[in-house]
Amino acid sequence: MKFADVPESERKQARHPHEYFLVNLITNHILVFVALLGMAKQEPWLLLIVPIFSVVVLTYLMWRAKLSRGRDPWFVFCHWQLCARRSRFFIGMILLMGLGIAAILPTLFTVLVLILMESDAVHKARVGEVPDGLVRRYPPPSEYRAIAQPEPVTVAE
Repeated sequence: MKFADVPESERKQARHPHEYFLVNLITNHILVFVALLGMAKQEPWLLLIVPIFSVVVLTYLMWRAKLSRGRDPWFVFCHWQLCARRSRFFIGMILLMGLGIAAILPTLFTVLVLILMESDAVHKARVGEVPDGLVRRYPPPSEYRAIAQPEPVTVAE
């Protein structure tokens, strides 16, 4: 659901969790990992940088999302919750891979899908939008005025 009159400062704050998550996914899990693979033969311990950095970022995102309830405006809070839910999903995928149940390919696929989803979430934060499911779960306070969404266009046969 899209909301009118969401202040630019709140839209900017709402982008932060998604941007942190994207830095973890793109920079850490793809770019740094690939760069360190080239050095893994000589210095295999360097590969520990990727999971250590990821644990730090994911822990921060989960902690900050919990802190957000009483601290941030509703719009910002909803985006922290959205990012926390996706972070939990990613943690679950990492745990599955760590247990040997899943393979590397599904995890990389998950990273790519989450990159797309988080990029879309950055856009939603920029334009003042919160997913309908979050609006139902966390109803907005009265100072947030929803914009009517246009009905989907159907093609008549």
